[in-house]
Amino acid sequence: MDLTDWLDEHAEGWFWFVKRLSGNDTLANGSHQAGFYIPKLVFFRLFPSLKQHSHDNADTWFDLTIDSHPDVRKARGVWYNDKLRGRTRDECRVTNLGGAQSALLDPDSTGALTIFAFRQPDGSDADTCNVWVCRDELEEDFVERRIGPVEPGRWITWPPDGGLLALLQTPVRTDCRLARHELPPEWLVRFPSGEEITRKVIELRPDSQMTVDKRLLRRRDCEFELFQSLEEAVELPNVQAGFTTIADFLKTAQTVLQRRKARSGRSLELHIREILTEENFQENQDFTYQPKAGNKPDFLFPNEAAYTDPSFPRERVRMLAVKTTIKDRWRQVTEECDDLPVRHLLTLQEGVSEAQFRLIMNAGIRLVVPKAQIAKYAKSIRPHVLSVEAFMADVRTA
Repeated sequence: MDLTDWLDEHAEGWFWFVKRLSGNDTLANGSHQAGFYIPKLVFFRLFPSLKQHSHDNADTWFDLTIDSHPDVRKARGVWYNDKLRGRTRDECRVTNLGGAQSALLDPDSTGALTIFAFRQPDGSDADTCNVWVCRDELEEDFVERRIGPVEPGRWITWPPDGGLLALLQTPVRTDCRLARHELPPEWLVRFPSGEEITRKVIELRPDSQMTVDKRLLRRRDCEFELFQSLEEAVELPNVQAGFTTIADFLKTAQTVLQRRKARSGRSLELHIREILTEENFQENQDFTYQPKAGNKPDFLFPNEAAYTDPSFPRERVRMLAVKTTIKDRWRQVTEECDDLPVRHLLTLQEGVSEAQFRLIMNAGIRLVVPKAQIAKYAKSIRPHVLSVEAFMADVRTA
């Protein structure tokens, strides 16, 4: 089935749960979970009857079809709830997916944007789930143009609320989610640039005593919350006022989606730039951001002038590409600074398959991943992945 037709067919009357498959979802890191994770809030929205059960591993069965990779089976939705009996596990997963031959468990699917479209009779548990595992970057971009960017470790639902707010007993405000009156007034008139948002995040999360790995992840979480509150303050009044034409509605929706994608595309590199400065790297002396040489990598160390100087030792030059996800996008890095023996690629993707990792290593690319995320990679891969702090230490001694 064509992806466009599939999205249209599952648009009305379906509840979408969308995420990027992590190494803990697939079999990429040797996990024995054998099923993808669903947040409890979403799980009980889909299977409300299970919330009432306290017996071991309350479960239900439903029809699951993977339309992108023809596969049909009965799947099991299970709440591993032994925390109710004094132990530790309290999470929800969908299992019985058929092993590595399933596109949902295939290690090569790690990082793939995946849509789980559930059909749920009124007031009952979901009885059907149709799945699309994006097969390449083009499909991922097509989906994100419709629903906005989906970052590793995060999930969204479509429709955006999907009835989830009704399940929250009390509204929870995170530290970085600002009320309208707390936002800079000029932001309500002109949507801020990525640099302005990043500076506000640093104000909210200075975290100067934290390791760079923790600081990066904390600030990324903070930015996500800040952006959500800003978007709500700016766009919600327009939505509540209504639209006089379909064209006006589509124009507003497209603006929101394009703004989300633009923020997601630059956010990570802007945070890395700020952290480098905080760690006493001087821009244009110790690093160059967005150099033109070398087919425009994100960062060059010690700087662009050193890279273009034929007398400067090549083994002392480092380049860093920054990509939130890398499932297919890592190949773009092969075109950057191809005269260097090793290129570095920073990502937030939660794992890769061993086969894909071999391709990345054989292409002369070394992954840089925040320390807390490295545990989500297979044990055989972890020793070959640098933390952000380790990469900076390498740059200092080059």
